[in-house]
Amino acid sequence: MSRLLEGRVAIVTGAGRGIGRAHALELASHGAAVVVNDYGVSLAGQRGPGEGGSPADQVVAEIEAAGGRAVANGADVADFADAEAMVRQAVDTFGGLDVLVNNAGFVRDRMLVNTSEEEWDAVVRVHLKGHFAPLRHAGAYWRAEAKEGRQRAARVVNTSSGAGLQGSVGQATYSAAKAGIAGLTLVAAQEMGRYGVTVNAIAPVARTRMTEGAFDTSAMALPEDNSPVVAWLASVESSDVTGRVIEIDGGRITVENGWSHGPTRDLGRRWDAVEVGPALRDLLSEAPAPEPVYGA
Repeated sequence: MSRLLEGRVAIVTGAGRGIGRAHALELASHGAAVVVNDYGVSLAGQRGPGEGGSPADQVVAEIEAAGGRAVANGADVADFADAEAMVRQAVDTFGGLDVLVNNAGFVRDRMLVNTSEEEWDAVVRVHLKGHFAPLRHAGAYWRAEAKEGRQRAARVVNTSSGAGLQGSVGQATYSAAKAGIAGLTLVAAQEMGRYGVTVNAIAPVARTRMTEGAFDTSAMALPEDNSPVVAWLASVESSDVTGRVIEIDGGRITVENGWSHGPTRDLGRRWDAVEVGPALRDLLSEAPAPEPVYGA
């Protein structure tokens, strides 16, 4: 089998279970040394003791049993200092860092009017800040490397969601966080390209503990169906792809278009409120209908 990632060093967050675990195993199978991060929490974000060692330790054991290299990390990815230490662990253990796969997250699904402040803060923190903090510290490392004449072919793969792109009933908090990740991806791709870094996001579809119970998952793809796309995006071959969001659903991959300017009308002066309705209705009639919100 072709090994796309021979000699590369990767961090995968939330890699103890589900999609993150599948990513870690896939990257390792292609030759990457992997920092397997997992904070060891329940689906609702509660931390507790596991059986048979931490989930991260178990994935490391799988990788090593297959002849790969990996190390466990238990950082809270939304803790700024923890995220910095995680990046440092990759550099100290394996001699550098080439790939960051931001995957960690959990859900606390509620209809909007039933969502508590604590639930909102917890979900936004782990998804959105949990992407920002590792990206911030990895980016600082790659910038320093570039300034020292050691520019790396660095890759970031973030994790958005169809919920963040089209919306999902009962998941206002999760949808808002995942939409924020898509926006963060666009900005980071532009800002970090000068250091040799590409930044993309995937919107994976898979039957995991996060989706089970929310709706019928019997026909959904498996977690590992998403990981080949991540492996390619993590490789040196993907240098010309950045600032993209790619939805993956089993054997189907879709490049998402995102927000773009649609029909427009310039009056050449300030609008009067009574003029807005007819003009806006005309523009809406010319625009394509939005994608349906999941669960609508």
